[in-house]
Amino acid sequence: MANMGSRKHLKRYKAPKTWPIHPKEDTWTVKPSAGSHAIDDALPLTLVIRDILGLADNSREAKRIINSGNVLVDGRVVKDYKFPVGFMDIIEIPKTEESYRILLDTKGRLQLKPIDDNDSKLCKIVNKTTIKGGKIQLNLHDGKNIIVDETDLNVGDIVVISVPEQDIKESLKLEVGATVLVTGGKHTGELGKVTEIIINESSNPNTIVIENNAKDNFLTLKDYAFVIGTDAPIIDLLEVNQ
Repeated sequence: MANMGSRKHLKRYKAPKTWPIHPKEDTWTVKPSAGSHAIDDALPLTLVIRDILGLADNSREAKRIINSGNVLVDGRVVKDYKFPVGFMDIIEIPKTEESYRILLDTKGRLQLKPIDDNDSKLCKIVNKTTIKGGKIQLNLHDGKNIIVDETDLNVGDIVVISVPEQDIKESLKLEVGATVLVTGGKHTGELGKVTEIIINESSNPNTIVIENNAKDNFLTLKDYAFVIGTDAPIIDLLEVNQ
């Protein structure tokens, strides 16, 4: 019995630091299934429904809600109670007419932000390849792939896609002047404008200089910059980021 539990569940004190739960409340929590987000970067859907939104008193109720098709992720019904949801995913509960975008707070925890615009999602390009026929495949941070005929977009740029259709509505370039949200390192969850992009010729990672709202500059990895607008964010953020 113990072996079965260790495979399907995760002790709370071992849960990723990105999870907004108290490690001592209960012994066990749900382990996300393999999917579009790594376990350290995702929340299992049961935890969202039960612990964060409080729509269920226990796992059994949460599973019933999910299995009944009452939860949408990025515009599609999800019935897997262990389904991993992560940064920028959009969760909808049609019965309550509520929608949420998953964001990162300054402690690196995944949090839900209530939203009205549930038909658009921001996705970061993490890889770009040319495929058969000369078309270009954009691999996105949430595991999605979009194929286009041609594009001037590069790794690090953002596409705003429609959900659930996954059509590109607009794009945001990672460039000087862009407004970005930091997704890693000690500045996680901070908002600022790009003032310089430093491309290293060596094997060292590229870095970026960001100016925050207090006009202070800090250096972080280029990979940690997630563009959310040009002059201003195009999405609603957590209060601490405003």
